[in-house]
Amino acid sequence: MLTISNLSLRIAGRLLIDQASLTLPAGTKAGLVGRNGTGKTTLFRAITGDLVSESGTLSIPKGTRIGQVAQEAPGTDEPLIDIVLRADTEREALLTEAKTATDAHRIAEIQTRLTDIDAHSAEARAASILSGLGFDAEAQKRPASSFSGGWRMRVALAAVLFTQPDLLLLDEPTNYLDLEGTLWLENYLSRYPHTVLLISHDRDLLNRAVSSIVHLERKKLTFWRGGYDQFARQYAEKAELQEKMRVKQEAQRKHMQSFVDRFRYKASKARQAQSRLKALERMSPMAAVVNETVLPFRFPNPEKAVASPIIALDGGALGYTPGKPVLRGLTLRIDNDDRIALLGANGNGKSTFAKLIADRLTLEKGTKTVAPGLKVSIFAQHQLDDLRPDEDAYQHLRRLMPDAPEAKVRARVAQFGLTTEKMSTPARDLSGGEKARLLMGLATFEAPHLLILDEPTNHLDIDSREALVEALNMFDGAVILISHDRHLIEATADRLWIVGDGTVSSYDGDMDDYRARVTGGASRNREKRETDKASKADKRKEAARKRAALEPLAKEIKATEGLIERTRKRIDAIEARLADASLYDQEPKKASELAKERSDLATMLAKHEDRWLSLSSDYEEGMAS
Repeated sequence: MLTISNLSLRIAGRLLIDQASLTLPAGTKAGLVGRNGTGKTTLFRAITGDLVSESGTLSIPKGTRIGQVAQEAPGTDEPLIDIVLRADTEREALLTEAKTATDAHRIAEIQTRLTDIDAHSAEARAASILSGLGFDAEAQKRPASSFSGGWRMRVALAAVLFTQPDLLLLDEPTNYLDLEGTLWLENYLSRYPHTVLLISHDRDLLNRAVSSIVHLERKKLTFWRGGYDQFARQYAEKAELQEKMRVKQEAQRKHMQSFVDRFRYKASKARQAQSRLKALERMSPMAAVVNETVLPFRFPNPEKAVASPIIALDGGALGYTPGKPVLRGLTLRIDNDDRIALLGANGNGKSTFAKLIADRLTLEKGTKTVAPGLKVSIFAQHQLDDLRPDEDAYQHLRRLMPDAPEAKVRARVAQFGLTTEKMSTPARDLSGGEKARLLMGLATFEAPHLLILDEPTNHLDIDSREALVEALNMFDGAVILISHDRHLIEATADRLWIVGDGTVSSYDGDMDDYRARVTGGASRNREKRETDKASKADKRKEAARKRAALEPLAKEIKATEGLIERTRKRIDAIEARLADASLYDQEPKKASELAKERSDLATMLAKHEDRWLSLSSDYEEGMAS
């Protein structure tokens, strides 16, 4: 179906893919993965012919129909169902010709072809796809212009799925889907009859919808069989084996080089030394495994805990139009250590509920009780547009720290997970993931007691999503999460609330139960599940107990880090003085004293670092036990 041979692609002078090769047989369902910026979307452009390669070939059988989601969402006054139906250009052309055809043979050919492409069930198929993506029968008849951009992108996705191309290219399709739409798409792709190449950072989608992984790394393409978890395991095993082989080879090279150096000029050993020298020349050094570590997220913990419940609702109702509540009957409580995921299709009121909790909407009816001193922060993807495009991350944070020294502001920006280079990059030139990091850092600046995250993983690659999981699990406050990423929900949330039917209610099942509910599958036996698997709430409480028990150790680690930092600064200051040649002529005694102090400090620094390593090891063992 798709054959890539020695392909090289360059964008704006930057080589993204270099002499890469890949073969995808017909019917393959593959996920294309790799860090953001490595060239995945660029490869799609080459496949569709929108980008000419620098060298190499890209071969697709003649007549292959390639489909991808349109860059611009349809915004006409045409009904959604008609937009999707019109995407099948062959069907449209045949139906148009059938109205005017007079030749009996041609009429027969048209009708035969319409039967072959199942044209008579087209409307039902189109309606089914739109329904799966969240449009009910009434919405399907409304004009596209009446929907927001995100919903119109769903229509664009429905259109390309309806045409059933031979090669389906999907670039992050879940970025404009809710959890329910993502689950439907996963099920649809798993049964898709043709070839699929999918760019996604959704682990569950890559585990369930595809049967192979194409990894783009270091400008090369590598094919792996299995879903994402299987790929990740095999990749780690290969990297570990490669590193062991490299270490072994390096030891062998050193041993052979030592023999050559010792005996190459001794007549009795010259032949053996020459033989080893030739072997060394033939031995190609193995590259060291490069671990491209992802910078962590760090959310500041609240300085002082507030009493539970931090928020309590009793008989609450709210909306945007008086007398027409979006949500009603809200009787809920949120405690200071809750991790809550909101489930429910887009349009049911998840964001409305989040705005109520964040004090951006008020109740029309009922009561809302808030703990004194409670700080609430909210992150939502649409806030990315609120960043000042001409200001860099340092300038954004400087507004919140007007009197702080520059070094302190930059240190705080570093906690957002932005490199020194990115700190000085205007917001307009940051990637989507970098903008998300900046916005999350700004949102959590005041160390909130409650953090609300609305689709935080859009634009984040898989490794950055794992960093977010770790940060949320280390955060001491409460979290309310709205996300289509099931892995994030399962790894961080202890409670599930469903937003639907005009209210918010607790859900007793887990994400597998919810998936079965959305896709129509049978739920597992809940009693067996509860006896076979410890609840995530119990695990999190155990983790909290461990953190509390290890708090003195954590404080000692932090204190030691402070000693290390102060000692290093003093050493740097001394070395700067000692670098001044005039010091030795004008103040030789002072130079001697500084040299001795630097030596003493170096010894002290080594002791502090050894202490820090020992304490950190004890802390990690305590958390793991």
